[in-house]
Amino acid sequence: MNLARLDLNLVVALRALLEERNVTRAGQRVGLSQPAMSAALARLRRHFDDDLLARVGGHYELTALGQVLLDRTATTCDLLERLFSSQADFDPATESREFTLLASDYAVAVFGTELARVVHREAPGIRLRFTQTPPTVADDTATLLSATDGLLMPHGVISGFPATDLYDDRWVLLVADDHPEVHEHLTREDLARLPWVTYQRTYDAPAVRQLGMLGIEPRVEVSVDSFQLLPLMVAGTRRVALVQERLARRLAPLVAVRVLRPPYEAVPLREALWWHPVHTHDAAHIWLRETAVRVGERLGGVPAA
Repeated sequence: MNLARLDLNLVVALRALLEERNVTRAGQRVGLSQPAMSAALARLRRHFDDDLLARVGGHYELTALGQVLLDRTATTCDLLERLFSSQADFDPATESREFTLLASDYAVAVFGTELARVVHREAPGIRLRFTQTPPTVADDTATLLSATDGLLMPHGVISGFPATDLYDDRWVLLVADDHPEVHEHLTREDLARLPWVTYQRTYDAPAVRQLGMLGIEPRVEVSVDSFQLLPLMVAGTRRVALVQERLARRLAPLVAVRVLRPPYEAVPLREALWWHPVHTHDAAHIWLRETAVRVGERLGGVPAA
């Protein structure tokens, strides 16, 4: 494919046509007349050798290829916007823009809140938008990173993309304050016997993965899509949960739970900021990464025992 021979305006037209499924509305959306948009559709049909939009009764529906292109054009347009909005210089005190970061609720609670405080003080025109990391992150990392400004995620889930380390953490266990069977310590036998509440996302199911390495299959009673819900699901029950220590120390005073060390060598956790290579030399993203590193340094190393 010779990109020099392509009209990139057709990408914008293609997205509008696929999302609107109506030539007139698509033209109004991108500022083209109905005849001009019809001509763009004809060129796109010739290029892809496909109707893209097929008339069914009184409306249009996407062809199979049109359905495939629907998500790809949205991602492509986002990437092009980010590419052509790149800056040689960036002054955080005067700039006005929004950064979107993919993150778990743990990363937002522990790191995102601190980052937001620094940005609030140093860059009043900058907005941060934290979005929950989708389950497809390990399968379609390039697409996800191309449409965002960064991803907060520990090492061990994705690879092959630039990243900068932020801070260290470690895993601890939570039990209810008044747990009738657990006193000062948990044993491996306890972990196999007691019911569990776990974080359910398949790409980052630490309890199941770590216990599996010990030959223990946890008896999962409840699974949730939020690390911050784990203490609430533990309090007042016989359940056990595995959670990051920085988050556990923040939430334990608010919920009737105790924080205990695992009876095994827990897998260490190092949180990092990942990004798409297209952002590497952009001045705004360099500032964002440098600010994130400063915030991570303030958090320090592994929490004190």
